[in-house]
Amino acid sequence: MNARSVVARSLGSTPSRALSMLLAGPLSLVMLLHPLALLDADGHYSHGLLALAMWGISAGFVHGVGFDPRALAWRWVFSPLVAWPLMLMGYILLI
Repeated sequence: MNARSVVARSLGSTPSRALSMLLAGPLSLVMLLHPLALLDADGHYSHGLLALAMWGISAGFVHGVGFDPRALAWRWVFSPLVAWPLMLMGYILLI
């Protein structure tokens, strides 16, 4: 078994999908229900960073519900390896 299949198998496991949902759910609720929490010190939004965080949330939900795209490009776009760092950045924006 090569390293690539081990990584793919572990990312498709139930715990990693649950982690994606646990990271995406609260962050999406904060963005929806209390968007003022995302303002910076000057009272402005960082639209570029928020767009990246929303990409991470979307990818987290796609991975979390168990959808596996067939096309390689879409697999990369919705990969948890992309989603988790982007959602982590979203949580850092909240702090």
